[in-house]
Amino acid sequence: MTEVLELPVMRGATVIAGRDGLDAWVSSVNVMEVPDVLPWVRPHEMLLTTGYPLRSHDADDLTSWIGGLADHGVSAVALKLARYVEELPAAALAEADRRGLAVLTLPGDVSFDDVINQVLTVVINRRADTLARAEQVLQDLVGVVIAGGDLDQVCQGVVRHLARTAIVTTMDGRVLASAGELPERLGELPGFDPTGRFVVETELPGVSAEFDGQHRLVARVPGGRADLGRLVLMREDGAFTAEDNHVVGQATTAAALAITKHQAIAAVEGKYRGDFLRDALLGRAGDADRVAAHAADLGWDLRRPLAVVVAEAEEAPAEDAVARTLPERFRAAWERVVGTDDHAAAVAGFSQEVVVLLGVPAELEPAGVTERVVQMAAQVHGRGGGGRRTFATGISRTITDLADLPRAYAEARKAVQVGRRLHGERAITHFDALGVFRLLSQVEDRAELASFVAETLGPLAADTSEEAEDLRTTLTVLLDNNLNVASTARSLHFHYNSLRYRIGKLERILGPFTTDPRLRFAIMLALQARQLDHP
Repeated sequence: MTEVLELPVMRGATVIAGRDGLDAWVSSVNVMEVPDVLPWVRPHEMLLTTGYPLRSHDADDLTSWIGGLADHGVSAVALKLARYVEELPAAALAEADRRGLAVLTLPGDVSFDDVINQVLTVVINRRADTLARAEQVLQDLVGVVIAGGDLDQVCQGVVRHLARTAIVTTMDGRVLASAGELPERLGELPGFDPTGRFVVETELPGVSAEFDGQHRLVARVPGGRADLGRLVLMREDGAFTAEDNHVVGQATTAAALAITKHQAIAAVEGKYRGDFLRDALLGRAGDADRVAAHAADLGWDLRRPLAVVVAEAEEAPAEDAVARTLPERFRAAWERVVGTDDHAAAVAGFSQEVVVLLGVPAELEPAGVTERVVQMAAQVHGRGGGGRRTFATGISRTITDLADLPRAYAEARKAVQVGRRLHGERAITHFDALGVFRLLSQVEDRAELASFVAETLGPLAADTSEEAEDLRTTLTVLLDNNLNVASTARSLHFHYNSLRYRIGKLERILGPFTTDPRLRFAIMLALQARQLDHP
């Protein structure tokens, strides 16, 4: 609108209200010839009127008229006063100020045709400039990709043309590439959660926002049937304009090209790496020296103590177009997270499973290895949403000889399976923490195991009532406290005599387990076996 006011035809114009709206963009001009003009106005339009259609409007009508124009996105209203309308009432001008709708007066001798011609000339020239700029940006950024550049270089090109900061994320918010000025922790930026993920599910594309003087624009990176990610732009020197949006569209096209190119290369490399690692995990890739040498060519260091980590994701619907990309995104997420912790770790994806060969000090206790994996899994999980996978994680014992790799892989897979049964879909379990569950899970005849539980626990095996659950809890705590009644009562917050009564009831159901050590052992084993099927 400021540019419009500088036109020769507008030299006699006066702004009488809505100065905050002078930064509005004008895309077209319309003339008001009827009182009920609202159905015909369009956003970013400049409205011209002699005031004739308003001559019978009172103050309330004119105030409502100003509000209606603002609701429809009109950029400015230019009136010829005195002939039909002497002045706009104070309430209408106040409404224009409140809504940021620029209201101008035009001299009586100004021709509307001259205003329309000069404004549309500016609009057309500006659109031509925008198209030329967009074409230049597209050629520049696509040229980067064609010349072999990656997504980071595309982001650098976007920074040259559009913003101070450019970030490309996946559809679940993980950062793929960035350029420009970034804080040490991405979680400090607006729209990012503390884990450094962009909150795709709440930050809508196409919306320009301002945070503490910093302007941000989020754009879709299109990929056919499903978006490939988001382009996040930030700058301090003014809000993103409609012309910028058109140029951003070219930037997202280049980003989509770079992502698609990377995905194609990664798919081929990933299959090759995955096939080799699968052979190594199954003991059919050759001797230890050959495996270590070939892994070194792939950037993996297997000549050190290793723990095998298996992350197994929930199944994704096969008919979902987005879901088909989830396994690759799941692997890529683990690869990025593990790479920041151990750049020489081997990572490969097998359908719903990701396997990591993580370097660990031989002397590190299982609890220390588990804590390290817990931190990695937390980063992969993020805060949920946006397509992130729910997965369970298993960790093997540390090995120092690659000949033990198949055994370690089997341990990690067993830890995943048992951990999920015991602790749910997000369980993170070290093989050494399985204890007796490791042996119980090896029983192939599940019917025989269920029969043992039913015979040993009697009605407490299958009863899901609240009373039965309380009795099972009492029994478990009592056995954990080595039949110490006082300690058990304190743990359960029971009166001593109340606990004695419950113990008597349990012995009537199960037999004299307080005096028969073999029965007591059988009950303990049955409780553990039951937990495998009733976590």
